[in-house]
Amino acid sequence: MKKPVMHIGISGWTYAPWRGGPFYPKKWPHKRELEYASQHVGTIEINGSFYSLQKPDSYRHWYDVTPEEFVFSVKGGRYITHVKRLRDVEAPLANFFASGPLLLREKLGPFLWQLPPSLRYDREVIEAFCKLLPRDARAAAALARRHDDFLNGRAGTSAKPNHPLRHAVEVRHDSFKNREFVEMLRRHNIALVVADTAGKWPVMEDVTGDFMYVRLHGDEKLYESGYTARALDEWGRKIRAWHRGVTPTASRLHAPRAAARKSGRDVYVYFDNDIKVHAPHDAMTLAKQLGTGPALTDE
Repeated sequence: MKKPVMHIGISGWTYAPWRGGPFYPKKWPHKRELEYASQHVGTIEINGSFYSLQKPDSYRHWYDVTPEEFVFSVKGGRYITHVKRLRDVEAPLANFFASGPLLLREKLGPFLWQLPPSLRYDREVIEAFCKLLPRDARAAAALARRHDDFLNGRAGTSAKPNHPLRHAVEVRHDSFKNREFVEMLRRHNIALVVADTAGKWPVMEDVTGDFMYVRLHGDEKLYESGYTARALDEWGRKIRAWHRGVTPTASRLHAPRAAARKSGRDVYVYFDNDIKVHAPHDAMTLAKQLGTGPALTDE
């Protein structure tokens, strides 16, 4: 059995404040920013896919310019989560998967489905959406081939190699803080995102899948503030526990504690506190603390 891995990285990589020295070196070409970022963190969450359908050539390029062991997570489209609000989304899901994420091949990590703050828990809607999500590349490719005509000639529907697909759900309404929702995710082996949002949205730390997905949006100010050494130590403590396959002590739970997983769990952590360039530095610091990720520099 493959040993579980801790993946520590950033959400997105094209931010103007990062240029010219704060993270990217001065005069570093914009088109090579992913190449640089992927040498400093072990994983990146693609968030452009949330705003619009990307192109297969983009996914191919991202695959080609990143290191061999690199991993991407892919954020699901807001048309599915925020416009359609998870209802009648068979065709939008087909278009999303046809846009090319499967072309990341073995570098493809989990899909993130972030729900809007106004979306309340509805058992039937959430369950129906969970059932639609493809669980391996072959199923996703079959779904992608049902895409709309406007994707003709620009669809990426390859399922090679076939491998399991993972999904994570991030909620932002208090109505999701209930046992029924947690147990539903467990039945479908979908990870409940642990999101630190400076107190703005719910914090749920229930373990619901065979992996964990953590998004760190800012400790005191959303998307803005960095994490202190003490805060990173606390997140490191939790990540180590999840990686061992157990629920950390003092977790904020809304259902009975999940059974320990003797084989451990992969853990994906993404810093999204990008406004003041804290994200890449916090990610590198935490990765070094946990003994994971690429070799780090002081750049």
